[in-house]
This record gives sequence, structure tokens and C-alpha cells, in this order.
Amino acid sequence: MPPMLDVSDEVRAEIGEEETTRLLTGANAPGTYDCTSCRTPGDTGQERTSTVLFVGDETAVLAFAHAACIPSQVVPVTEEQLQGAVRSMGGEEGGTGAPGAPGMPMAQGGGAPVTMPDPTPRQAVLGITCGLIIIEDTLRPALVIEPTGPVARVGATGAGDDFLPLLIEQGFVPQLDLEAPPSRLGGWSVLLATGKLHAVLQPGPGGPASTAWWQAHQPLQVSEGWRAAVNRTNEVYVYAGPAGSIGRQPREDLMRDALARACSRGLLVAATMPLAGT
Repeated sequence: MPPMLDVSDEVRAEIGEEETTRLLTGANAPGTYDCTSCRTPGDTGQERTSTVLFVGDETAVLAFAHAACIPSQVVPVTEEQLQGAVRSMGGEEGGTGAPGAPGMPMAQGGGAPVTMPDPTPRQAVLGITCGLIIIEDTLRPALVIEPTGPVARVGATGAGDDFLPLLIEQGFVPQLDLEAPPSRLGGWSVLLATGKLHAVLQPGPGGPASTAWWQAHQPLQVSEGWRAAVNRTNEVYVYAGPAGSIGRQPREDLMRDALARACSRGLLVAATMPLAGT
């Protein structure tokens, strides 16, 4: 019985028809795998499986994921990031391992929280909350991001948490005063389409095209108030803190209080991102 593999047109174009045929017939496909998104076991003979190709400047790594987690796609990364992920897999030069998104963690999934691929053995789940925050006496649309566990760099060892340093390296700025609007971050944007949240986009490696840093499995419904606020300003305040710094808050006033506490402890970074879409 052939494996239940999904190979997108872009993956097919990268790996060629011959390799695609070998995959679809089972000649070069794994029976079982660890999902590159949720890190739980998968079985190509029992469930739809996506082929995910991580492409660097000189190296490509083919990974597999539950089709319910992420679609088949090509993920461009830098060669350094990809080589680091390969080293973390035990020195393999390619194959069917699941490296996760090398370098800066890229969250792909649906709902909140969603799974964030991580190239280290440590798994983190990324919680994303939409809410309104009062800044300068005006309601502003905000996204609040917090992983459930430490996030490490590629190849890192030990129990450190690099989530905030990684974001700062990407251009996020420590938020020292919650009453002030976050600094604008060039190249990043928040994708809203047909009134639903689809993705947070970051600049693509080596070019102007954007790639998804976080992408919903299914578009996320936002409130009427949030959508009205973002349509007025065409920008979103994005706040992020390390695991345990903010927490999942049931009300927007409690969310703001939690952000203020994280800010006072130096555990909050932020950016203003333009709205992409409608």
C-alpha cells in the first residue's frame, strides 16, 4: 500500500519528478516519523502526511509532518541555520529526519496555543492571544505571544532560554514603558484576510519576499472590536515574553496587568507591525 503523502507543487518542483515518484510509491518514504510541527509520532500508512522541504543555499532537508498540522511546503532558511539543524539531528546530511524550523523559531499551526517547531530536543508550544490594549488613551489591537517552555538556539545545550534574545536579534525592541507604542519593525507584518488572522510574516532569507513566522492551521477568528481597531490604524502591536512571564489571561484588563508586570521585570519585547490584507 503506497504511503499517504501530500507533495505540494513547490516541493515537487524542488525535488524533481523522479524523487516525487519514489516518495509517492513508498520507495523512499518513511513508515513512521516524528512530525516536524508537533513532534509526536506519525505513520505515513495510516494518516495523511505532508512533505516539508527545508532549503538552504547549498543543502536541503526533507522532513515530514501530519497533514493536519501543516501543509506540504518549501521553507527557505539560511545555510547556517540548516547546517545547525542537521548537526542537531546527529550529523546526518539529509534524509527523513524532522529538524523543525532552524534558527529563529517559526510557529505554524492553528488555534491558540499552536505548536512551534524547535530544532532542539526541547519542545515549546507558542500561545498567541488577540486582544485590545489602551495606549495613549486609545484602544489598540495587540497580539501577545508566549511559549510554554524555554526556546533554545540551534545546537544550544543546557537549560537556558533564548526566546527574547532571538527576537531582539530579529529587530524586536525591549519594551520598557507599556504606555509608549512599540517601535516599528520593518519587513514584518500581520496577515488578516476576510476578517480572520492567518499569519505573522517575517522577511524572507536573502530576498524581499515574506515568509510565515507563525501561520494558523485554520484562520483564527478575531473579535469585532479587534477587527475594527486594526482597520482604523492598519497596524498591530505585537508583544512577546518568555515562558511564564505573562500567562493566559481570561480578560483584557488582566492581560494588560500581566504585560505591565513583565515590562517592569524587563521580560517584554515588542514591535509595531503593519497590517497585511484586510
